[in-house]
Amino acid sequence: MTNSETRPLLQWSAAMAMSGTIGAVVLESGAAAPAVAFARCFVGGALLVLWCLSRGWLQAWRPSRRDLGLAVLGGLFLVGNWVLLFASYALSSISVSTVVYHTQPLILVGLAAAFLGEKVAKSHLARAAIAFGGVALISLSAHGEDGKPVQLAGIALALGAAVLYAGASFVAKQLKHIRPHLLAAVQTTVGALVLAPLLLVTPLPTTTSGLLWLVLLGTVHTALMYVLMYASIGKLPTTTVALLSYLYPVVAVLVDIAFYGHRPNWPEALGMLAVLAAALAPQRRRPAAAPEKSAGAAAEPAGRCRAGERVS
Repeated sequence: MTNSETRPLLQWSAAMAMSGTIGAVVLESGAAAPAVAFARCFVGGALLVLWCLSRGWLQAWRPSRRDLGLAVLGGLFLVGNWVLLFASYALSSISVSTVVYHTQPLILVGLAAAFLGEKVAKSHLARAAIAFGGVALISLSAHGEDGKPVQLAGIALALGAAVLYAGASFVAKQLKHIRPHLLAAVQTTVGALVLAPLLLVTPLPTTTSGLLWLVLLGTVHTALMYVLMYASIGKLPTTTVALLSYLYPVVAVLVDIAFYGHRPNWPEALGMLAVLAAALAPQRRRPAAAPEKSAGAAAEPAGRCRAGERVS
């Protein structure tokens, strides 16, 4: 494997592994979900804005009203998804919430079918049935760290987060012409502005340790993670991206077991495997017709993902 192939592989793997530790950072901060989401937007967004400025991307950007409106809408979906996901951790567990959250790719296909008229293959319907059957199994059998059944409200919040994330991804598909770093910077800025008033109700932690956990979330788990993701996803085959994406939920489950005492029982483990196998398995692509050649433009490589379609 050449260096040009190894680097994006390591970058994407590192980003997915970082994603798996987000739940632990959220819980260790001790802050309420809106405050955590605000800190992620404020710190991560500021660093992403600085990154875009240093590259000259922000100065050269002249968005249309449509693009700006869609970017704001996508930002609302994105931060709403973070608030719901972070809130779900305390009501279920890191592992349960993370796995249920990974129904998002299936929901995104449903949105594309509903609003863009895209056809849904029978194989996708089968995968959706398996995944949501797994969610039902988790709901009936999963237990939290206190040994009591997880609260269904936690699972509902994780599903709601998945729907909002799918909505954010759906909007991002309409903005493929915008550099993903720039789009993320705009959306996190929107999130910080929208969530700031909620600090009157759910304030930031008053302890140094709590604030440091939130700074870590914004710097490492947002700004650095986004840069790694966007630097690598367009250079990797879809199958590789899908396979390595398993690192996210696997690391989350391992962290939950190692540090929070979560012990999945067999029905819960079976439900988790069903969700992950159905939601993250790479889809077979139909061969596309050969594009017409045009001067100064190259067609996007077949079998590769667009940057910005997976943001944790």
